Amino acid sequence: MSSKIIALVDGSIYSKSVCEHAAWVAARSGWSVELMHVLGRGDGSEKSDLSGSIALGARSALLSELAELDAQRAKLVTHRGRAILEDARAILDAAGVDEITTRLRHGDIVDTVHEQEAGAEMVLIGKRGEAADFAKGHLGSNLERIVRSSRKPVFVASRAFRPITRVLLAFDGGPSSIRAVAYLAGSPLYAGLTVQVVTVGTPSAAVTKGLEDARAMLVAAGIEADTKVVSGTPDKALGDLVDEAGFDMLVMGAYGHSRIRSLIIGSTTTEMVRSCKVPVLLVR
Repeated sequence: MSSKIIALVDGSIYSKSVCEHAAWVAARSGWSVELMHVLGRGDGSEKSDLSGSIALGARSALLSELAELDAQRAKLVTHRGRAILEDARAILDAAGVDEITTRLRHGDIVDTVHEQEAGAEMVLIGKRGEAADFAKGHLGSNLERIVRSSRKPVFVASRAFRPITRVLLAFDGGPSSIRAVAYLAGSPLYAGLTVQVVTVGTPSAAVTKGLEDARAMLVAAGIEADTKVVSGTPDKALGDLVDEAGFDMLVMGAYGHSRIRSLIIGSTTTEMVRSCKVPVLLVR
């Protein structure tokens, strides 16, 4: 069975970008794309008793009407989910992706991703969901939950796609950033791209050695790489560097080495995903 990407689409303004980034990943890797739309709680699949304390005869009639409305609502939500998947598939077809599957699922999105991700190389999701225009300063709640729980790299699509040629790799010497270097070195996605490995802090012998070891691993894999140390707070320094130097993607560990992995996403990671205008790949 070939490797696959799980691309989560929800009908939001980010869904087109998710599909375009999935097509880019598929073209460079040869992986298939599994488009997934999850109908969760509150999506019309649950019934509720709205009849209250109405007289028995009227209550029976109302219950019958409510049951019919529940069934119609659930059917409409399902039809909408299938339409979202059909639209997403059309984008991938137009981009020349050959292997595409679609899945419409009911249930909690985190549980569903967990069940399906065993055979996946990565999970691809938009930065925000269907309330994106109303919550521009916030990450989607599903994104944060998936980053916390997924054992695979999570590719967070920006609002608009652009070709990716230059990659910024944030490196703090912690376990997840070391794994991020190893992931880049072993992934077909980054062959032929230019990577800059950056540490935010003060230059020292230990910092220089860590950066050089990271660069050596990338160069050994045939990836053109250089290193840099910048000062300032990590979120601002990295964000400024992405904007000023025109990087097309940010790669970073999902957790800094001082963070409690099982409880929170690293604070720098959260801020970078929130503010960065390019896609972010988070490696556990």
